[in-house]
Formats: sequence, structure tokens, C-alpha cells
Amino acid sequence: MRASRLLSLQMLLETQGRMSAQVLADALEISVRTLYRDVDQLSAAGVPIYAERGRHGGFALLPGWKTTLTGLTPSEAQAVFLSGLPGPAQDLGLGGDVEGARLKLLASLPASWREDAQRVSARLHLDPVDWYRESDPTPHLPTVAAAVWSGLQVTLRYESWADTVERTVSPLGLVLKAGVWYLVALPADKGAGDGARSGQGGGKTGSSNVSKGDGGPRTYRVSNILAAQPTDLPVRRPARFDLPGYWAQSIRRFETSLYTGTAQVLATPAGLQALRGLSSTVARAVAQARAQPVRRADGRLRVDMPIESVEHACGQLMRLSPQVEVLRPAALRRALVARLRETARLYGLVCS
Repeated sequence: MRASRLLSLQMLLETQGRMSAQVLADALEISVRTLYRDVDQLSAAGVPIYAERGRHGGFALLPGWKTTLTGLTPSEAQAVFLSGLPGPAQDLGLGGDVEGARLKLLASLPASWREDAQRVSARLHLDPVDWYRESDPTPHLPTVAAAVWSGLQVTLRYESWADTVERTVSPLGLVLKAGVWYLVALPADKGAGDGARSGQGGGKTGSSNVSKGDGGPRTYRVSNILAAQPTDLPVRRPARFDLPGYWAQSIRRFETSLYTGTAQVLATPAGLQALRGLSSTVARAVAQARAQPVRRADGRLRVDMPIESVEHACGQLMRLSPQVEVLRPAALRRALVARLRETARLYGLVCS
């Protein structure tokens, strides 16, 4: 266990460069005191680790030094084979490269490990596309991906919900969510000086921009790109930009901006299950209601669920009746009653 941790410490410094003691300890999930002991042990073994004091100090390896330890454990080899997604790799134009790397890795493994590594890809398949939908066509994804890899700006003709625009952007990264590709990019006139605001964007992820008007990164749905033309202008990538962190923040802000009100409902056990299927945000509301239950005599549970609008909630909750009953707001109850009456008239039923 400790030998594996020492190797991880060594490889972190080799791949990441100088790192503070606290950041290293957090990455290895150990205390700072344990980290210092590990550093001492690596130094005693001949690994040239040195420390720099001060605000921007930390531990680093002697420049130019590299480890000769490149082997994988059996479980690590299996994880590498599991991580490959042939569909997305093909979308990015990397299908042949991924397959070539897989074959080279397989050839480098000991014979006794090859069968286990191959068994992973033969018995586990990852499909990132949601049910009842097909992947969006993304003919310009390879061009955008090439700009991301090369660090060059790209000019896009982009169709948003409001208009079709043309703009030059500095691509920062690509995200695949539920089978949909998104490009995260800065306006072309922004760059390293805007790093302090990187990852601070908010707004609606599904159509166009995640951050609007603040000069920070924006999110573009790749299937909405009508044309993409690479340029020879370099991207000034913000030094502190963190793509996973930015994406997590943008999703949270998107959900927060999406839900503008709250409805109080009563739900049967079947209704609770149906509510959980509406969205992850509503599912959290159901979980909270179950943790602190307020039940009626008939066994139904009260849930305070977030809603986007009265009209949208009416369409959602109409199909959950009679397992879910709306208590408030009154406007939502009236909308449901009006829709029920219209449906009854459509089918020739008499409403009192």
C-alpha cells in the first residue's frame, strides 16, 4: 500500500510539477505529516525531491529527472481498457488512434494479464447516450476538437435559440454529457488575464451560453455549430481554469436558474417514484421529504418540489395524477383543473 502511494507521489510531481504539501496530501488522501515522511523515504531512496519555501513554494523533482517505472498493475491495465469509449473517440476523429494505443498497450502487458484486460472491454460496454434519443449530428466536432488540442482559436457560425451569430472563440475544452457534445470557450479577446473569473459562469447549458456578458467562459452545443473555421491565432488559456470544476458549477447554476418556484404536492408511494423520474433536482426534493416525512392519514407524503413555471409543471404533473395531488400554488391547481375539463370535453365526458 505504501509502495503504491510512494510511486503515486513520485508520478504526481513528475506530471504536475511543483505542488504544495497540502495539495499533495489531499491528492494522496493522507495527512501532511505522513506526506513529509513519504518525501523523506523517497529522498533516501535516491529520488531527487527538493522543497522550496515561501508563498509559492512546495515540493518538486530535480528538472529533467524522470522515473523509469512505467509498469501497470493488473487492475490498472483493466481500468485503462474500461476507460475507452469508442463512440466518442470516433466522433473526435481519434478512433484509429485509440485502437492503435489499445493494441500497443495490450502487446506490452505480460501474457498472464492480457486475458483479464481484454475481458473488461468484452464484458463491459459504456453507452453515454440517454434512452429514447439518438446522438446529435456533429459534423464540425473534429474541427473543433483539433482547435482544442492545438490551442488555436476557431471562428464559429452558431445557431442559438435567439439568433445565428458568427464569432471567434478561444476553445478551452470539450464535454460529453448524456450523448451531447459541448464546447467550453472564451471570447477571442479574453485570455490569461481573465483567469480569476474562470469557472464562474452561470446560465442555461442546453442551448447556447453558460455565462453571459461577464467575459468568462461560455458553453456552446456542438450540434448547433453550423460552420467552423480554424485560425492560426493562439489561445491564451487562463492559468487557473479547471474544466471539470467549471462544468460542475455551470450545471448547478443552470439548475438554480431553471427552477423559479415551488409547488407543494401530496404523493403516494407510486407518485414518489414517478416524481423522482422528473429530474435530479426533484429527486433531491423527494429524498428530503422522505428524510423528514410529513404524512397524511391516507399515507401520502408531502413534497415541496421546485418547478420551472406553472405551465411546465402542469404538463409534468398532469400525467402523474391521481398518484400526485397539487396543494399549492392555487394557480397550478387551477391550471390542472382547466386542463382536465378540456380533456373531459374532448372525450365527451360531462364535467360538473
